[in-house]
Amino acid sequence: MLAPKRTKVAENYFGQVVIGPPGSGKTTYCGKVYDFYKDKLNRKVEVVNLDPANENMNYKPAIDIMKLVTVEDVMDTLKLGPNGALMYCMEYLEENFDWLLNKLVQIKNSYLIFDMPGQVELYTHHGSIKKIFEKLEKLGYHLCAVHMVDSHYCSDPAKFISTLLLSLSTMMQIALPHVNVLTKADLLKKNADKLDFNIDFYTDVLNLDYLLELLDDGPFTNKYKKLNASLVELVQDYSLVSFVLLNVNSEKSLLNLKSAIDKANGYIYGSGEERSIQALLSCAVGSRTESERYDTDFF
Repeated sequence: MLAPKRTKVAENYFGQVVIGPPGSGKTTYCGKVYDFYKDKLNRKVEVVNLDPANENMNYKPAIDIMKLVTVEDVMDTLKLGPNGALMYCMEYLEENFDWLLNKLVQIKNSYLIFDMPGQVELYTHHGSIKKIFEKLEKLGYHLCAVHMVDSHYCSDPAKFISTLLLSLSTMMQIALPHVNVLTKADLLKKNADKLDFNIDFYTDVLNLDYLLELLDDGPFTNKYKKLNASLVELVQDYSLVSFVLLNVNSEKSLLNLKSAIDKANGYIYGSGEERSIQALLSCAVGSRTESERYDTDFF
């Protein structure tokens, strides 16, 4: 008599990896979105701090890399500067991946928010963070990179093209589903009349030929016209970069970003929360789900 077949049920874990330059609001966002998901959405959630120099957390992390290694200790021991010490910490975490995994497997049925360091080199060409999350993906962790950039970079054409290049480079290097975010959107709205274009131009990354005209006329960029044209052409050829606006003090804004992230990492399709066929189909064709209909443009 043949033994009955046992079906192996794979566990799925969902989360977001919050990255971006220093001062973009990553840790503030992690604290706000933790409270929002837990209190308003009734979603079981935990924050994982992977920033070994994060001394101003506004949340209690379930996992804290500072119990494994800190930038301060590395600087003192190896006589490295802050940037070199931070890279060493990420390489040390990669070598001690089992430490992280053993901590993660103890977290059951929770949505994960990874608070990451702010050094951009870690996401543009250094390999440790990429390798760490590649390993987690293979173990069933469905993650989305949430790349945060301060919206004040929209105020200057040269800064904005730099932001586009940083976002594109990060997307190509990290190779996770990706949501780019312009933070401090309340300040962007307040100063919208000082921008060269309307806000949609910056979020949707519309025809960059208009941006090229400003670069060619700029006092510091007008002597690099061929370089300006090549940079604009590069961003437009890939046609990957767009932005979601975020005001962390607005629940509607947090809800709007939540919807984008849930689609990117697959949470809306594969989580334990109830999902109707209509909601899945509407999401598949790009329509707004029922929960999204409660959201309105916070501008």
